[in-house]
Amino acid sequence: MAGCAARRALVVGSRWWSRSLTGARGPRPLCAAGGAGTFPPAATTTRRHLSSRNRPEGKVLETVGVFEVPKQNGKYETGQLFLHSVFGYRGVVLFPWQARLYDRDVASAAPEKAENPAGHGSKEVKGKTHTYYQVLIDARDCPHISQRSQTEAVTFLANHDDSRALYAIPGIIDAESNAARSSHLGTRPGVVLLLSPVPPLSVPGLDYVSHEDILPYTSTDQVPIQHELFERFLLYDQTKAPPFVARETLRAWQEKNHPWLELSDVHRETTENIRVTVIPFYMGMREAQNSHVYWWRYCIRLENLDSDVVQLRERHWRIFSLSGTLETVRGRGVVGREPVLSKEQPAFQYSSHVSLQASSGHMWGTFRFERPDGSHFDVRIPPFSLESNKDEKTPPSGLHW
Repeated sequence: MAGCAARRALVVGSRWWSRSLTGARGPRPLCAAGGAGTFPPAATTTRRHLSSRNRPEGKVLETVGVFEVPKQNGKYETGQLFLHSVFGYRGVVLFPWQARLYDRDVASAAPEKAENPAGHGSKEVKGKTHTYYQVLIDARDCPHISQRSQTEAVTFLANHDDSRALYAIPGIIDAESNAARSSHLGTRPGVVLLLSPVPPLSVPGLDYVSHEDILPYTSTDQVPIQHELFERFLLYDQTKAPPFVARETLRAWQEKNHPWLELSDVHRETTENIRVTVIPFYMGMREAQNSHVYWWRYCIRLENLDSDVVQLRERHWRIFSLSGTLETVRGRGVVGREPVLSKEQPAFQYSSHVSLQASSGHMWGTFRFERPDGSHFDVRIPPFSLESNKDEKTPPSGLHW
């Protein structure tokens, strides 16, 4: 960004995080009220701070790190500290995932196909490799983003003797669980959307982050991220860059839970400046009432790319199962909420679950949004596959260390 200046403010709860990038002119401090660690001031305009009208009384700005130039090529290593460019939280990279991104906004100009057996029209979309990261979120930032993001809920199936229960490691909170405990959407036995009960196992602060959402920074603090797993997973080593290296605990945890953590496909589509991104995850299979039930979780991010304010009012899902069933599900909002997307708070993210009595299927649909003048418009949810792992091992019954 040499020779230019850019400024972007991120609303986090009642707080404004601001950053200003003015060329590559040396250190660019990252500041926060009551932040972790302090650094000498630098001659630069790049700072992370609270606006004066929202700053808690008695709080002063403390530098927590120094911005680095984001990587255009290559990937970030384990231990990289970052600021999330959309949700504004501080985090640290645990390890990368190589996913296939199916972006329908850049699909070929081939004409749309007729509705296929899965029940939806589709464009010819070719996937491209894209890097995502498994990350830890700083616990100090979680309360300030809970209105805009659950972050990602990493969910495990329960033991076989309780095949309907789910164990979660939510990024912040499983709002869908709280909104409707043990409630079901759908009427046919072939397709069931489960709003799971509040999980008995909860480790807050895990998320999946796209490469372009990473704003890297450095810190001299040996524990710059407050998370109960930070020191369990990472070891400070000042001779390394970044100076946080993976402990054996992290490597073992990744290896044991790899099938249930792995991110493989990402689907994206934009309608009237509302971009919808879907990431499905296969969770495993359980036996219930003499039949096999296959489980998936999916994370959805909604982004308003325009300056006009819109509000999500309804969802409309269609779910096709390989067993031959086609289910339609309608409802108000998502996870018990009707989020507003504005210039100040342009994104909302949530996750949910679906089960089929077949090893594969498809999901697609629309979200209905409302404009300030009362008019409505539908935003397409890109179709995505629900695929099981034929060579799967027994899914974990909770968190494996």
